[in-house]
Amino acid sequence: MHARHVAAALSLQVNKTDTNDAHGIAQVVRSGWYRAVAIKSLQSCRVRAILSARRQLVMVRTGLCNQIRGLLKTFGVVLGAGTGGVFERAVHEQCPDDPLVREAIGALLSAWKVAGERKVELERQMIRISREGDVCRRLATVPGVGAMTSLTFVTALDDPTRFRRSSDVGTYLGLTPKRYQSGEVDVGGRISKSGDRLARSLLFEAATVLMTRVRKDSALRTWGLQLAARVGNRKARVAVARKLATILHRIWLDGTEFEPAPAH
Repeated sequence: MHARHVAAALSLQVNKTDTNDAHGIAQVVRSGWYRAVAIKSLQSCRVRAILSARRQLVMVRTGLCNQIRGLLKTFGVVLGAGTGGVFERAVHEQCPDDPLVREAIGALLSAWKVAGERKVELERQMIRISREGDVCRRLATVPGVGAMTSLTFVTALDDPTRFRRSSDVGTYLGLTPKRYQSGEVDVGGRISKSGDRLARSLLFEAATVLMTRVRKDSALRTWGLQLAARVGNRKARVAVARKLATILHRIWLDGTEFEPAPAH
């Protein structure tokens, strides 16, 4: 059962006890006032394990990088911007000659390198899985959507037929604004951010790539740029991410590939 539905039903109780909770859940089941939660397939869970591990390694590398920069700043060394090999060379060249400091920085840098190597291995495996799947291959034809975004989207939804409308996918992933309405009060808030966080963030990144890096014109890109001029870049990218979710779901169901409509 959907936990938020059950919590809303149990909140009507005056006294919260284990007995009352059990009785309330039994009443919810008896009346049918609940929504069944979709259980992901084993294959989706297996792929999600790789995606989660990769995301965790990215966070570990970022934390180690910031830790190295912070320690070096204590000794008057401010590293310039740069990642990967540029960052590693800068650490070796500018690290103080103090043996204790070098040993500490070297340990953190070694862990940073190992995390990066493991991340690359997982990314290669993700690309291989994405290319082997027909659905991911077709979703990757959308500008801005790569192997990781398509794979994350597929595993987040798992079964596209459980959505009656493609536009419902944006709501499911938390890309629609919250709303509070009561009498004459009607307030629109920020996006709900409910649902799969990884899929939502990758769709936002795909929308950013579509609007800033993709040079081939299309109706979707033109619409996003026009919207950005009116409401700002961030809101426009969220709107484009929501449209991308709708488009990806429709491509998945129809068995087609992305065909950019000419911009007017």
